[in-house]
Amino acid sequence: RFLNYDYYIIFQNVLTMTATHSNYADPNNLKFEEIKILGLSQEIGSVSVSQDNVVQDYIPNITYDTAAKVGVIKGLELELGKSYTVQWTLNMSITERFDCHPSDNATKEKCEQLGCSWQEAENSDIPSCYYTSSNPYFVENADHSSTGIVATLNLDRSKVRANEAYLEPISTLRLEVKYHLNNMLQFKIYDYQNRRYEVPVPLNLPSSPSSSSQDRLYDVTLQTKPFGIQIRRRSTGTVIWNSALPTFTFSDMFIQISTRLASQYIYGFGESEHPTFRHNMSWNTWGMFTRDQPPTYKRNSYGFQPFYMALEEDSNAHGVLLLNSNAMDVTFQPTPALTYRTIGGILDFYMVLGPTPELVVQEYTQLIGRPVMPPYWSLGFQLCRYGYANDSEVAQVVEDMKAAQIPQDVQYVDIDYMDRNLDFTLSPRFAGLPALINKIKAEGMRFVIILDPAISANETNYPAFDRGVADNIFVQWSDTKEILYSKVLPRDECLNLCVVDAHPLICLVFFLFLQNYVSYCAFPDWFRNATTEWYKREILEVYENPDPSKSLKFDGLWTDMNEPAAFMNGAMGGCRNDLLNYPPYMPKLAYRSTGLIYKTPCMEGLHYLPDGTPARHFDVHSLYGWSQARPSLEALRAATKERGIIISRSTYPSSGRWVGHWLGDNKATWDQLHKSIIGMMEFSLFGISYTGADICGFFNDSQYELCARWMELGSFYPYSRNHNEKGTRRQDPASWDDNFKTISRNVLNIRYTLLPYLYTLLHDAHANGSTVIRPVLHEFVEDRNTWDIDEQFLWGPALLISPVLKQGDRSVNAYFPNARWYDYRTNTYTRYRGEFQNLSAPLEHIHLHIRGGYILPWQNPANTTAYSRKNPMGLTVALDDNLSAEGHLYWDDGVRIDAYEDGVYLLTSFTAKQ
Repeated sequence: RFLNYDYYIIFQNVLTMTATHSNYADPNNLKFEEIKILGLSQEIGSVSVSQDNVVQDYIPNITYDTAAKVGVIKGLELELGKSYTVQWTLNMSITERFDCHPSDNATKEKCEQLGCSWQEAENSDIPSCYYTSSNPYFVENADHSSTGIVATLNLDRSKVRANEAYLEPISTLRLEVKYHLNNMLQFKIYDYQNRRYEVPVPLNLPSSPSSSSQDRLYDVTLQTKPFGIQIRRRSTGTVIWNSALPTFTFSDMFIQISTRLASQYIYGFGESEHPTFRHNMSWNTWGMFTRDQPPTYKRNSYGFQPFYMALEEDSNAHGVLLLNSNAMDVTFQPTPALTYRTIGGILDFYMVLGPTPELVVQEYTQLIGRPVMPPYWSLGFQLCRYGYANDSEVAQVVEDMKAAQIPQDVQYVDIDYMDRNLDFTLSPRFAGLPALINKIKAEGMRFVIILDPAISANETNYPAFDRGVADNIFVQWSDTKEILYSKVLPRDECLNLCVVDAHPLICLVFFLFLQNYVSYCAFPDWFRNATTEWYKREILEVYENPDPSKSLKFDGLWTDMNEPAAFMNGAMGGCRNDLLNYPPYMPKLAYRSTGLIYKTPCMEGLHYLPDGTPARHFDVHSLYGWSQARPSLEALRAATKERGIIISRSTYPSSGRWVGHWLGDNKATWDQLHKSIIGMMEFSLFGISYTGADICGFFNDSQYELCARWMELGSFYPYSRNHNEKGTRRQDPASWDDNFKTISRNVLNIRYTLLPYLYTLLHDAHANGSTVIRPVLHEFVEDRNTWDIDEQFLWGPALLISPVLKQGDRSVNAYFPNARWYDYRTNTYTRYRGEFQNLSAPLEHIHLHIRGGYILPWQNPANTTAYSRKNPMGLTVALDDNLSAEGHLYWDDGVRIDAYEDGVYLLTSFTAKQ
């Protein structure tokens, strides 16, 4: 006589206990009284017990450990020798809700048509319509090898939820997982029967995967049904990607995938104005689609950066890139989880394993390309404004700065210098500009001009347009192959009528003016090889004009408006393809009701990739600035024969290989100081080292205290430029009183003193992918206090910068991680470590501290780098607890195009020990 339970089966929240042999009677009347369920993702709501299909009449006790994900059912009376079925339901925690109807105007009826559940949420950010069933895909024919996985994803049509043709899931999907390197893998999902658009951005991938099974930092497993990918860090077992969630779908114009995250600590994604460096995971959605949008909360702006870095609870870090350029949004929820939604292309993910934050960036930039090496002079202070009346006004600003003995290396002009705002022309009001540029360059300064991409098309004699037509370089209509024309306003006094607090009647008049009187323009297609040659020719003619009195000997180019921006929605005559311009799912972008054409050309515009493949503007819109980057740098260098700089408003992953970036048309408000730090740290993650914000603010009149504090902070931007809008007050340092001039002079002299260190950091970024503006957490990730610090930052590993960011403050609450810190000005050891300290900060003071263990090279300052580079150099040796320090210096001639690549440079290492 014996008892045998042949099997216990748990399937879809049901435990089946089948006694296959029961000749045994227990003398102690033993019973199963407790069931413990491990790995339970949600809380148990109710339990029922049945025997022979008869529900038992008792209520067990239920507990759930959220952290451990363990459910316990107690108080059971399951007698040995009998068969039972135990069934339970799960409570859907609000944090586990994944949005089933992300479009506007969700209703219960629409929700249930999608096969989802509806429960009104009190908070409008929490989805009321959410998934309660698994995704419809399952894995078939998975082929595992030493270099990756290839699998077919099939569709269970009984689970299909779409109700629109373009949202119908595709049934012919393939998954490819490639173990490229020990610290980097790729997983890609695409339609293997029908070719779809893929991003034409080249990445630095090995010709074949070169990782080894014993040395890889990750393990990948597939969940078969429903489909999901799980990536685990091998050293800790931490799951850093888990997409076995109900959201996954892949249709022609709606692709969605979610993943659980390893922690709440997520950084990156852009370009948008974020109030904190670490993302708020409480139901926040951010759209990505390049647009002429000044920095504003929750509005998609100039760039498109689908990359994030995540910290794991044990301080390890990893990074994830989705190589997709179609309009998309990403939603964070407190699960913690992340959902991607894009309206085209494929899913092409790349993950780097770090394991430190700094290594994540180095590995990411190894993938996308290292940041460009800027010339030494570009580290000097720079001045610009929109609205210079003539070249005499520009000359006066330069003279005022010299008279005040305030360092300045670079002077700009905005579009004012152009004849009627036409690229490659010179206004009669700026007839003296060529001579002025030659003069200030002879005095050791440099000059940068602006270029906008749109080319006016209704001029009677405009060679740039005529030659562009002859070379067939403009974006076209996809059906007729004729040039697609839109309108770009020559920026003048009318531009800002509707920007701030304008009366509706003024805006109406403004837009009527746009529609009826503004010239129409064509957009160069930067993907075409012919466009690069046209651009080089036009820029060279500006630099080497046949009339020497019109030759502008510029040193850098500022490429603005390259989202691309238009001053109407769509194109002349209207757009022709509603499906592309108003897609079935409109990502959560600003002005959703206007569709994708808000302030940009029609989505059916036709581009041609370098290999001749046609591409829709719908797919490559957010690559427009990226596609202009390399041609711009090549054209600049071909003309000047020097390294030069390109400052671009619009960016995409790998733009940093050719350009720097400023954070756009900000406002002269106090919150922008803090947000500029966040923006720079994010672009450090994105591989664009040469960044900064418009010091003192672009829009609105800057105020004295604000501008003074901003000059202090901005003196530590890698790209340090003061710039403001037409019609606002003059805000360059020489325009204020003597005290302001002294503040500016002193802080800029500190910057110029430290330029050898900054230049070395920029070389480290160019050679190794290191960050220049470095979040504190990158150096002290083991200290969780640093994970939320975004009001301080580091230059590289060694200089801590703690600015005042609030009006009226005369102190700053600075955090000092666990290291020796020396006050930059007094050279004294502070003895602050692992603590916050409230430091006195009068108006003229910004706090700088040197970290022990590092050696900083420096040089006596001068009013321009041309003269400071000739001054004596020195070293500051800051000893650590072991009474040692190290550092290095990179040095070249500052302008040679390929100094590092050609080996024409000096690299000196320093070590010190007491």
